[in-house]
Amino acid sequence: MLLILLGVLVLHLIILILLLISTSVNAWTVSSQRTLDLWYSCLYGGGYHCSPASNEDWIQAVQALMVLSVLFCLLSLIFFLCQLFTLVKGGRFYFTAVFQIFASLFVMCGAIIYTVMSPDREAGAEFGYAYILAWVAFPLCLVSGLIYIVLRKRE
Repeated sequence: MLLILLGVLVLHLIILILLLISTSVNAWTVSSQRTLDLWYSCLYGGGYHCSPASNEDWIQAVQALMVLSVLFCLLSLIFFLCQLFTLVKGGRFYFTAVFQIFASLFVMCGAIIYTVMSPDREAGAEFGYAYILAWVAFPLCLVSGLIYIVLRKRE
């Protein structure tokens, strides 16, 4: 049982790291001359110049959803650790599971909005590794939430 709990904890930490990287790194859209992030748009021509991301509603929605996903994943980790020591024998980690599933839904919604609304897709730019990490974190987060639903506390 200890190995299962340790495995779930490591999976949760990996998901949290993936979400932190995908939310903060400047590589959601990458081209030969510029990179776009949720927070900055950087140009490479004649130096490295960064400006804040646009004030459009869709980018602010993606920013909010990604920040919420990180917060919900962190809160579910805290709730898991608290429930690990306070939950009665045979109890399930429902509260942790709900927060983890919400985090996965926030990541999915943010990535979908970015996919649909990203304006630089027509200019030959490609999605960067931070965008891909967000999509990798989504199923891992969902599976982790489902594992928490099934997981029971034992002695």
